[in-house]
Amino acid sequence: MNPTVLALIELVPLTAAVVFYWKRAMNLAWDDRPVPVWRQACFGTGLFLAAFVMFNPVGYLADELVIAHMVEHLMIGDIASLLIVLGLTRSILQPILALPLVGRLQVLANPLVAFPLWAANLFIWHIPGLYDAAWGSSLTHGVEHAMFLGFGILMWMPVFGPLPVPTWFGPGWKVIYVVAVRFTAAILGNVLMWTQVTLYENYAAGQAKWGLTAIADQSIAGVIMMIEGTFLIFGVLAWTFFESARQSMRKQELLDLAFEQGIELDPDRADRAVKAGHGDLLERRIRSGEIQRSAGV
Repeated sequence: MNPTVLALIELVPLTAAVVFYWKRAMNLAWDDRPVPVWRQACFGTGLFLAAFVMFNPVGYLADELVIAHMVEHLMIGDIASLLIVLGLTRSILQPILALPLVGRLQVLANPLVAFPLWAANLFIWHIPGLYDAAWGSSLTHGVEHAMFLGFGILMWMPVFGPLPVPTWFGPGWKVIYVVAVRFTAAILGNVLMWTQVTLYENYAAGQAKWGLTAIADQSIAGVIMMIEGTFLIFGVLAWTFFESARQSMRKQELLDLAFEQGIELDPDRADRAVKAGHGDLLERRIRSGEIQRSAGV
């Protein structure tokens, strides 16, 4: 398939996501429920990174080296997907979640479902025959990109997403979940680093051009995967710790304020408001007395 045609096909859903997000964010702002600027920046940056992988001027390197192809996968499946999830709130997704079929799919955000699906997608696409089939400008390559982005979003959703998760999945379990994700990725990284067998056959010409053997190319790709995963896990764990602490403090502030005002505030409601970025709105409603008449945030 022509590379430009493939890139345009991949760009269509990204463009649709931008239009939907912008329109929904504007509507929420008019409804006095603005999406925090940092979340909008995260969502936009995530989509930009995904689009950059498709249109970057040195994209041909992914057809020459396993190293470059691995960098593409990490940018899409780890970083872009994480930023997109950080940009989402329950309010943003509400029109989509209201659709019957989509609403039932929320079960996929359960960590016991999301993790194995992500892991299966990761390892299946690195099976040599399928990996080679996704080489170049084939339609399979576009499907591969879409699935890495989609399952990456699914993987991050239990930790940072606005969809409901089991009550037992608190901060401690989130840390365990993130560690398990990185450990699983490290298995693949170590396979690439230490195997002495050529796994992927389509890169011979590019490897010769850059003066690399197939084993060295695979090994360096594995090293990059391990380094990226190490930095990412420390960043995510730090974020998880500080964000959990911030949300807990903000939730308690709202509960204390409601108590002072003589209002019985449901802790779950305060928790949902804080996680959705609507803590300030809930505070205004408590202070004005509107909370007693409101059905929800």
